Amino acid sequence: MFETHLDATYAWLGLALVSVATVGVAAALPASPPPDASGVAHTIDSVADGEHPATAEHGLAADRIRLTSRSVALDGGGGTARAALRAPRITPVPTPRGGTADAGGLRRVLGGVPADAAFDDPETFEAAAERARSGDREWRPAPDRLTVRRVHYGGVHVTLVG
Repeated sequence: MFETHLDATYAWLGLALVSVATVGVAAALPASPPPDASGVAHTIDSVADGEHPATAEHGLAADRIRLTSRSVALDGGGGTARAALRAPRITPVPTPRGGTADAGGLRRVLGGVPADAAFDDPETFEAAAERARSGDREWRPAPDRLTVRRVHYGGVHVTLVG
């Protein structure tokens, strides 16, 4: 009457092992999805591919960002995401704490100031953009919003991202 069947013991042991494995897999999953790098890349590409001056913003849900002239990478609680940019060369605008003196001019232009008010001539503007493109590409703290602005000054066409 109170006999233990050998099959029932193995069944309970197997069920316990499967339960422990399921809990382990669930605990290893990230709490949130990785940041949306492809959405950011799409925003940058859509502004940079245009023929006319334009401005766009994209909200970021990431802790860190690394922006180069060919890719964007975002790092957050859910992992790291990277997306390539299809657009012609973009110009990452350095943060205010890092960069050269002309980085402040690029920041002002990105913020909406006309390029001719921030730079003496188109050649100075083009040189500042070239220096920004060749700068360091370290991880930086990510802002809440990324701004993309395509600017024409004389014969110089630049897409600023910051």
